[in-house]
Amino acid sequence: MAARTIAVMSLDLMELLPAAWREVIRPHLDPDTLGALNAFVDEEYQARSVYPPLPDLFQAFRLCSPDDARVLILGQDPYHKEGQAHGLSFSVRPGVSVPPSLRNIFKELGDDLGGAPRTGGDLSDWAAQGVLLLNSVLTVRAGSPASHAGRGWEHFTDAAIKALDAKPSRVVFILWGAYARKKAALVTQPQHVVLEAGHPSPMNPRGFLGSRPFSAADKALADAGLPPIRWS
Repeated sequence: MAARTIAVMSLDLMELLPAAWREVIRPHLDPDTLGALNAFVDEEYQARSVYPPLPDLFQAFRLCSPDDARVLILGQDPYHKEGQAHGLSFSVRPGVSVPPSLRNIFKELGDDLGGAPRTGGDLSDWAAQGVLLLNSVLTVRAGSPASHAGRGWEHFTDAAIKALDAKPSRVVFILWGAYARKKAALVTQPQHVVLEAGHPSPMNPRGFLGSRPFSAADKALADAGLPPIRWS
């Protein structure tokens, strides 16, 4: 009796992506680069501990549709410690200690806009208001920061930025740190606004605190007839 062949389904990132994002991102993707990324991410999730957990991989896209997106905050790659990353840049799960960079973001938020201080690090409420909390690299090996850089994620998330740049309505692109600021070149349409500053990490002694990004973003939205974000 012939041995039965069992087909093994590989990971298809585009199928995991919400349909609305799939439609606007696909025109900006190279199929070969995407295929290599699929294979790499599939192997990493099967063989290693990878963050965020696969169900949270595209959480930023699920919480913020392309039609609703009006602000982008770009991070580099996910937190690499267990229980932190949940698919949103700079954000951590409810109940998790607020990391140092996010503490600086909250300090700047208080200095910029006042109001009640944020105590938890879950930024899902920002995402639900149209803030795309995107990392340039969407996965990371446990305990190994930047371990998935240069494997194709940058191409994928650049495609998301290009899709936002193609929107006729204003998007405010908030780019913190040298790595994120390089992405300003992808924003080509005059209706958009790019806000640049230093990285919020405490290792960066200047360039972020005092940059007032939240009030600047709200002003840019108001100038385009769009409502502000409830940041606090």
